[in-house]
Order: sequence, then structure tokens, then C-alpha cells
Amino acid sequence: MRHAITAALAAFAAAASAGFAFAADKVVMGTNWLAQGGHGGFYQAQVDGTYEKYGLDVEIMMGGPQMNNRPMLAAGRLDFLMTGNLLLSFDNVRNGIPTTVVAAFFQRDPQALMTHAGRYDGFADLSSAPTVLMSKDAQFSFWKWLVDVHGFRNEQLRPYGYNLAQFLSDEDVVQQAYGTAEPIYARAQGAEVDTYLLADQGWSTYGSTIETRQQLIDENPDLVQRFVNASIEGWYNYLYGDRTAAYEAIIAANPEMTVEKLDKEMAQFEALGNIDVGEALEKGIGAMSQSRIAAFHQLAVDSGIIEPGAVDVSKVATTEFVNAGHGIDIKQRLTAE
Repeated sequence: MRHAITAALAAFAAAASAGFAFAADKVVMGTNWLAQGGHGGFYQAQVDGTYEKYGLDVEIMMGGPQMNNRPMLAAGRLDFLMTGNLLLSFDNVRNGIPTTVVAAFFQRDPQALMTHAGRYDGFADLSSAPTVLMSKDAQFSFWKWLVDVHGFRNEQLRPYGYNLAQFLSDEDVVQQAYGTAEPIYARAQGAEVDTYLLADQGWSTYGSTIETRQQLIDENPDLVQRFVNASIEGWYNYLYGDRTAAYEAIIAANPEMTVEKLDKEMAQFEALGNIDVGEALEKGIGAMSQSRIAAFHQLAVDSGIIEPGAVDVSKVATTEFVNAGHGIDIKQRLTAE
């Protein structure tokens, strides 16, 4: 299958270079939140002509507090969806929703716990904190793992409403944080913080995965491959090249962002090591392994996040479109300049 897709892409490129005109395939991709630096590779591919080069006309539809993009994929209103982590994909399989993960753009989930700087001696000490702020979604996901594996207690738990006021007013508070968001916001309000990435403590899910409908994989694998390849190239160009146009597109979509905020976000991604690390170093950005997905599934079962036997792990993801080292040459060229 991979050889057939590669041949099709080569034929497409040859025809395009010969001057033939093609009607680009319209593709709608949904993100999981308002436009931000963590979406940058997709905006890069959109604005620098990479999607166009692959014969795609890509619309990026933002998620956000008033826009839940998840149901829109299964309903056919989206072709691809950027998700948070594998738990959401497990949930789709459990509920018989025919979607499949085709790439993982973050090798490590940016989910973290945040404390005031120096207040605790290390991650192990956080289980003794009097208060831990967790959103409703977190309470039913990684909080269960924190209790099961790391000795946190339900007596510590308080709701987190995505407002830093309680954290800023109480130096003993530990709170849930997205590693490239809340720590930056807290510092902007004068609070120095320590950030404990859950991935460093064994939370082994991929982050920012891309799902599509299984029907699209079955009926048009060439389109899926072109979208994945173009997105991978977008991420390499965004990480190692000129981000100016991508920044402009992100700010146009979400005016709350600024160049300064985006620079800080990307510096935090680099410091935390979320994207071009691990399997991606040899297999390319987007890389996944079925063994790691199965291991995270077992973690979720052991921690009581999902029920044993509820998820057919073989239906969660396919590695058909990744792991070929696509785009590594772009990194090599840009970092050598």
C-alpha cells in the first residue's frame, strides 16, 4: 500500500511540474482549541503553500470554549481532527465511532501540574499538598492515574475552572496546567512556577494526534497520506524555519495571540521536549508505535480510567501513514543553514 501511495504522489508531482492544472481536494481540519503555537505546523503548511503543493485546499476550523469539534468528524463535517490525547480515541472505539488515529504530532503530552516555584521539593512531594485543582475532564482521566500510581488523594481535589486566581492567591495550591499555557500566564502575572510534565512521570500517551474517519482511509488513502505528509512538512518548517507567516495566520484567527506570546509558547515547547523527540528523531514527526499505544491502554485500564475489555486497541490507530522518516531532510537542510 505504501509503495502505491508513494508512486501516486510521485505521479502527481510530475504532472504538476509539467504544468497540468488540478482542482485541489477540499479538506477541513478541526483543532482542539483556539489557534495557538501548538497548532503552528498546520498553519505553516496552509500559508507556505505546502498543502497546495500536495493538491489540497485545507480549511482549519478552530475549536474552543464555544466549539466542540469532536462530533463533527464522525458527522462528516470535518475530514481530520486534532485531538488532545489517546483517551479520546479510546472513547471513540469504545462507543463504536469509526475514527482512527493516523499521526501523533506530539510525542509527549503537554499536560502538567504547576506549583509556586520552590514550594515543593519535587513531584513526589505534590501528593502531600492540601489542595489540587483539577478540571472535570481531568478528574475522570489522569487524576485517577495520579491517585493510583503516585499516591494523590481524593481529599485534595478541588475544581479548576481555568482561572488562575486561586493559584495566585495561595502558594500551597497545586493545579492542573497545560505545559505551554498556564505556566506562561502565571509568570505574566508575577508568579514564578515549577512545571511538572506528567510525561516525565509515566503518563505515556501521545499528544495532538490526528484522527480521520475509517471510511476516508478505506476509500481515499492517497488523500490521507498527502495530508499527513504535508502536515509533517509544515511542522518541520515551523519548528526550524521562518514562522512569520504562520504566526500571522494564528493571530488573524485568534487575535488574543501576539508574536511575544507565540515566541514564549514555542520556547516552552522546546524546553519541555514535546514534539521532535523520541520516536520522531528517527521515524519523523508524527511517528507512532502500536506497542506504545497498547501500553498506554493498559495504564488506563490499570488506573480505572477505562474498563477492561471495553476497547479493541487494534482499532485505535494505524501507522500506515507515518514512521517513514518523511520530512527529516527538511530539518537537516534548515538546521544546516
